[in-house]
Amino acid sequence: MDINTVGVVGCGLMGSGIAQIASQAGCNVVVREVDEAACEKGRGKIDKFLGKAVEKGKMSEDDKNAVLGRMTFTTDLADFSSCDLVVEAIIENLDAKRELFGALDGICPDHTIFATNTSSLAVGDMASATKRPQNFVGLHFFNPVPLMKLVEVVRTLETSDEVFDASCAFGEKVGKVVVRAKDSPGFVVNLLLVPYLLDAIRALEAGVATKEDIDAGMKLGCGHPMGPLQLLDFVGLDTTLYIADIMFHEFKEFRYSAPPMLRRLVASGRNGMKAGRGFYDYSKK
Repeated sequence: MDINTVGVVGCGLMGSGIAQIASQAGCNVVVREVDEAACEKGRGKIDKFLGKAVEKGKMSEDDKNAVLGRMTFTTDLADFSSCDLVVEAIIENLDAKRELFGALDGICPDHTIFATNTSSLAVGDMASATKRPQNFVGLHFFNPVPLMKLVEVVRTLETSDEVFDASCAFGEKVGKVVVRAKDSPGFVVNLLLVPYLLDAIRALEAGVATKEDIDAGMKLGCGHPMGPLQLLDFVGLDTTLYIADIMFHEFKEFRYSAPPMLRRLVASGRNGMKAGRGFYDYSKK
């Protein structure tokens, strides 16, 4: 199953990166957003990212223009009618994703593979909204998509061998290292990462050490590029809380339960770097 034309639904932080790497790999890319303003904003993100690569001598101006030239921006889902693969990168809400894939099911040809970039929701729950569960996978990319080398390819109980192999081949085509996972909450990375992050918050709550020392300990003692509390601010405290609650609901294990401190910070709007303040204050930077 050759994947030559790729659709991306959503051109925010993740969608823009997915669209960019697909185009850089030589695919024709159709990007859909809710309105023209969102399309322009998404295209601007990609243009800016590629522009930096040109400035650093990692890409020529002609190559940048070629990447942008393989992209089409639209507000109409009907423009996905010729796609071999459609990747969803919208809000992390199961009902919204199911509604989207239900609509795409009536637009895309039978061979089209559907993929979700979800980091926490069950892929099979989305696949059941379509008449092609055998053509459904998870493609969980990491932020920032053009720089992070990993993609988790997630297989449901119904995913066919042919579709799974084609999805893994696509991950390699766009320059990623492929990790194969079953459809279990958190897949591989978040299954291990979330308890680690929550334990760091519990250590801070218990007064084991200051946030600076907890982060320095993990960076210098374990060779991590970023401490857990810094990483929480980068990922978003609200995002982490959302994922933790989903995983706790599934597993009913204490290690996935959100500490009170995390809930208090989110309730007060201290969601991390994007909000200007989380465990650290970024308002003056």
